Amino acid sequence: MSSLTPLGVKQPERPKLSQIMGPGLITGASDDDPSGIATYSQVGAQFGYGLAWTLLFSYPLMVGIQEISARIGRVTGHGIAGNLRRHYPAWLSRSLVALLLVTNIINLGADLGAMGAALKLLIAGPALLYVFVFGVLSATLEIFTRYARYVSVLKWLCMALFSYVICVFVIDVPWAEVGTALILPRFSSNPAYVMAVVAVLGTTISPYLFFWQAEQEVEDEKERPGAYPLIDTPEQAKSEFSRIRLDTSIGMLISNAIALCIVVTTAATLHAHGITNIQTSSDAAEALRGVAGHFAFAVFAAGIVGTGLLTLSVLSGSAAYAVGELFGWRVGLARRPMRAKAFYGVIAAATATGVALNFSSIDPVKALYWSAVLNGIVAVPVMIAMMHLSMRRDIMGRYTLPMTLRILGWGATLAMAATVLAMLVAWLA
Repeated sequence: MSSLTPLGVKQPERPKLSQIMGPGLITGASDDDPSGIATYSQVGAQFGYGLAWTLLFSYPLMVGIQEISARIGRVTGHGIAGNLRRHYPAWLSRSLVALLLVTNIINLGADLGAMGAALKLLIAGPALLYVFVFGVLSATLEIFTRYARYVSVLKWLCMALFSYVICVFVIDVPWAEVGTALILPRFSSNPAYVMAVVAVLGTTISPYLFFWQAEQEVEDEKERPGAYPLIDTPEQAKSEFSRIRLDTSIGMLISNAIALCIVVTTAATLHAHGITNIQTSSDAAEALRGVAGHFAFAVFAAGIVGTGLLTLSVLSGSAAYAVGELFGWRVGLARRPMRAKAFYGVIAAATATGVALNFSSIDPVKALYWSAVLNGIVAVPVMIAMMHLSMRRDIMGRYTLPMTLRILGWGATLAMAATVLAMLVAWLA
């Protein structure tokens, strides 16, 4: 059965799974970027299976906060930055977007560096040249590829994540020990342990993911015939909220399952052999060569490149969406370059700056880890603003958050705030 929009165009209520899987899938996959792979590798190498519980703990929180992000975009027809600009003081929206922009650029630089190092391991050659090529390739595809085809490319890049599933099944894993660590975790007040928890949560619950998924809902709504903001078409709400929940739940499940595979792979190989000092994702790949063989090394390194190509677009795109909506520009990957010059200019500039960071004196090793920690810190004020926004009837109409999402959203916010506070206390102790 189909519902009619105000213009009488039919909208299917039961789309195919391939049509359902979109913003949530791409968002979840981009969460496992090279800096995230570095964080999970460090955690597995240093603590073994000791922090595997964080991925189980964070899953419902990720689903909740990402579903809230998607609902904001689908209900209002505007992204998070656009809603902040319309309904909140200018200093708040500008501050949050500035924090997002800085964090995304650092993350871009770290990811590009990791991709260049990984490709150098695979085929030799100059890593900095690869960084430049990856930056140009990513920006060119994002700016000049037709939106529908570009989204299709992003979905296919998600397949790169399964390289880490392959890794975990070509090594010997004590699954009973993994299960025990997941269900009966051993907590510690050690500063390194606390910082690692912040880094994991900062990687799994990152501000750029909120902005990206909200804006992708806006893009999809504009591109689909008969789709309109839900605040104007309440008859579409039930099917759309069901689609968003399924898309987000599956996307975040894949994201955390892959992250767990990385932790388990590095714990069962590197940690088990006394290799605990892993600084980057390429370090982890190189170390795997010696303890797990060339195949595991090659698959792990190739995964860094594949997931990086996906995440570069999400990082630069979410920054451009946020800046563009903040200043009231024309935004959207579906727009032609000459019709959204400033929007695509931010994508190009953010990517170029990320490339330039790799040619500077900034230590890429520290940038990888600290990008995850910084994401965790920046996420807190962004999440507070999102929660307040999504509960205002003058913005969301009848679609303010149901109780379950309020609990999950505030739970995620409090968890992030608590871990950041614990990290600061550990530093000062």
